[in-house]
Amino acid sequence: MSKVRHVLGISGGKDSAALAIYMKTKYPSLDIEFYSCDTGKELDETYQLIKNLEVYLGIKIEMLQAAQNSSEDPFDHFLKMYGGYLPSSNSRWCTKKLKLDPFEKYVGTDLVISYVGIRGDEEREGYISTKKNIQSIFPFRKNIWSEDVIAKMLSNQNFDRLQSIANNIDFGRYQDKASQIISKKLDTSFTQNQKLNLLLDTDVKAFNHLVFKFLKTTEYPLANEESFALLNNEDVLIRDDIFRILEESGVGVPAYYKKIDFDINGKKGQYSRSRSGCFFCFFQQKIEWIWLYEQHPDLYKKAMEYEKDGYTWGQHESLEELIQPKRMAAIKEEYVKRMEKKSQNKSSYLVDILSDAEGEGCAACFI
Repeated sequence: MSKVRHVLGISGGKDSAALAIYMKTKYPSLDIEFYSCDTGKELDETYQLIKNLEVYLGIKIEMLQAAQNSSEDPFDHFLKMYGGYLPSSNSRWCTKKLKLDPFEKYVGTDLVISYVGIRGDEEREGYISTKKNIQSIFPFRKNIWSEDVIAKMLSNQNFDRLQSIANNIDFGRYQDKASQIISKKLDTSFTQNQKLNLLLDTDVKAFNHLVFKFLKTTEYPLANEESFALLNNEDVLIRDDIFRILEESGVGVPAYYKKIDFDINGKKGQYSRSRSGCFFCFFQQKIEWIWLYEQHPDLYKKAMEYEKDGYTWGQHESLEELIQPKRMAAIKEEYVKRMEKKSQNKSSYLVDILSDAEGEGCAACFI
């Protein structure tokens, strides 16, 4: 069988950092390669986190850079190629050029298992490569398998094959129930997600073994492995667990997650950065831009310098407009009001450092 590489990308954010610690600690027998895609525009705290991880894990994190032969930072190199057109949620060329392309060049045509730090309390799929040689696994979730694998296995086209495989899987006291679920085809009244969740609720370990046996009949990378360490994994890790892992390990939570007090018209608020990524990331909330302006004015100024020729980071206002006193006050006031409404729903665990909302983002950058 062909050799399979196991890789884990470090974004500089909390989830991927905690995943690296988790995998190295719980599955030391797995020969995992750790890498990070460096845009040249990360916060200093991001680079410090990577250094802390290297010390704790006793490994070297491979730093991947796009445009290696350029005299400029990767982002600046490609910005020129795009004629000064800044990336946006509608045109994420930065993700492709600075993150995905270097990663896919790094793994080449090798068979690869890529471990992704999507948490058990998140409703998103995360990055799944379109290349057949790369398979994503999500260790923090109840369902560690990617959506493409589940869709293939549970499709009516593979109904007979799954039935045959399931005959040799031990669901214990839920054997009859599992058999009934597996023997029911998908239709408008019985969806893929319903079938998936019912099977997971019977026995997670048995379900994982069922998927693994099914993968043996496919061309996915795991078809080339005799066994897989995560088949008996029943852990479901949520945000509180991530912060606990980082703090207990000594690696620490990146400083930009820690909330800072501010006053606005007699009211008190707290702000922080909610994710990793370039300091000028267009996915930032307005309050995070204010945080950058007040905590890292030099970086905010650099972000402003990119706004020219009609291109801005935000859709409706420039960074210069955003930091006008009245506008800043309005953003802070609106943010405080929003947080007051959410206050009753907040977790009490590590409340001082948890970000209020992670919001939308690009999985390739922010895991």
